[in-house]
Amino acid sequence: MITGRMPSPLALRRAVAAALVLAAVALACRPSPADSSVPLVVAAHPLAPGVALTPADVRITRAPPDLRPEMALADPAEAVARVPACAIGAGEVITRGRLVGAESLTAAAGPDASAVPVRLSDGGVAELLYPGVRVDVVTGKRVVLARDAAVVTVRASDGGSLVVLALPRAEAAEVAAAALRDPVAVTLR
Repeated sequence: MITGRMPSPLALRRAVAAALVLAAVALACRPSPADSSVPLVVAAHPLAPGVALTPADVRITRAPPDLRPEMALADPAEAVARVPACAIGAGEVITRGRLVGAESLTAAAGPDASAVPVRLSDGGVAELLYPGVRVDVVTGKRVVLARDAAVVTVRASDGGSLVVLALPRAEAAEVAAAALRDPVAVTLR
C-alpha cells in the first residue's frame, strides 16, 4: 500500500497560480490572427453637416468584422471632400449613407432619386431645416411642386442658404426648373 502525504493547501494554490500565470503569458504572446479586425473610418472630432471633410476630420480605427456597419468606409480617402448629410459625433463610424451622395438619396427618396438644390424665398426657414426633415415644396403662387421631399443637407453661402432636397427624378426636374424661374418655399411636415 502506498501511503503519501497530501500536498498542503498552500502548495496547491501556488501550483494553480503558476499554471494560470503561464497560461496568461502564453495567451498574451501568441500572435493575433491578421483578419481578427477590419479598418473603419471614424470622425476624429464632431463633424457638422454640409461641410466638406478634410484628412484632419477622419481617422482609422479597427473593430471585429461582425461590428462593421453596412456601407462603412474603410479608407480615409473615401471620405475626404465628401459632405456629411447630418451631424456626426467624434469617434462615430462614417458610412456612405451618412454622406451626401447616391446612398443618402436612395435612403431618403428611393432608387430613382435626384438631389435638387434650391434657394428658399425666406432664408430664415432654412435655419429650421436639417437632414432627414420632410417638406413640401411650393411656389409663391401656392402651387405644390413636390410633396414629402427629404432634406439632404443645408449649406450656408453668400447668396443665402442652399437647401438640397432628395426627390424622385420627375419631381426633381420640375422643382429645379421652377426654382430657376421663381423663389420657392417649403412647408415642414
